[in-house]
Amino acid sequence: MENSVSELKNYELDYKGKGEDLFGITIVNWLLTAVTLGFYYPWAKAKRLQYLYSNTTLNDEPFAFHGTGKEMFKGFIKALLIFAALYGVLFLFLYLEMPGMGLILFYLGFLAIFPIAIHGAYRYRMSRTSWRGIRFGYRGDRKEFTLEFFKNIGLTIITLGIYGSWMTINLRRYLLGNIRFGNTEFEYEGDGGEYFVMNLKNYFLTIFTLGIYIFWWQKELFEYYVNNLSVHKGKENLEFRSKVTGGGFLKLSIVNFFIVIFTLGLGYSWAFTRNMKYFLSNIELEGNLCLDTITQTEANYNDATGEDLEDALDMDFVL
Repeated sequence: MENSVSELKNYELDYKGKGEDLFGITIVNWLLTAVTLGFYYPWAKAKRLQYLYSNTTLNDEPFAFHGTGKEMFKGFIKALLIFAALYGVLFLFLYLEMPGMGLILFYLGFLAIFPIAIHGAYRYRMSRTSWRGIRFGYRGDRKEFTLEFFKNIGLTIITLGIYGSWMTINLRRYLLGNIRFGNTEFEYEGDGGEYFVMNLKNYFLTIFTLGIYIFWWQKELFEYYVNNLSVHKGKENLEFRSKVTGGGFLKLSIVNFFIVIFTLGLGYSWAFTRNMKYFLSNIELEGNLCLDTITQTEANYNDATGEDLEDALDMDFVL
């Protein structure tokens, strides 16, 4: 008789949000952000994330986002001050008639912000995410991640961009490998060489098919990101598997395109909802990890500066 820990469990991811609900939140957020000259934006982002998380479920139990507008506003102000300082340095050197030096320092400063923004965003977002009251966490080290980031950037520059595939996978492996959900650990096992070959193949196939194959390229990217992700707790594990198809991506994209175009952009909330439903309903979870045995281990972290820097740099794809 097999030990119960080896028995496969049942898991189901789903998204239960509605386009009309998200549209209502979006309209109110836009109006309040416009009326307050942008200062309401942190509260708008918090409300949107709270809605999206609460409508994302695992086994019919919702996730929760505990971040607040007040926390994000503090991070928002800090992010504004950092960008103001960078532009201040640029204008100072322009005033001193040293534009070259000013631009070098400006771009170096911007580059230095990237790993700080990514690390801070992961640390804040994970600590503010929970399921069944158990928090997620991110245990990466800022100095360690910054060194990893610049090492990979340097190798990508030296190889004229070829090392970019390895950089993508290396950073993803570090970030996801440092995520915790209670007493479980995430792991990412992608390989830069495989990722490079996959993208090179799909690049040429997309050209040869006059762009049509791009939907199958998207399918393989999604598949590669999902299929290499797993969660572990002792001998128990949970594997992620993608069921998306190239045809599914094609249909999703075409319908969403017409929804957004024919509504002059107002249908974006419905298109976004369709994306969420498609992606989550096509992720299978397989394994023997008992969700009832997961216990709380992670601490709160309320500095949202990294979250706001990441947002200002338009890097939401990182999360």
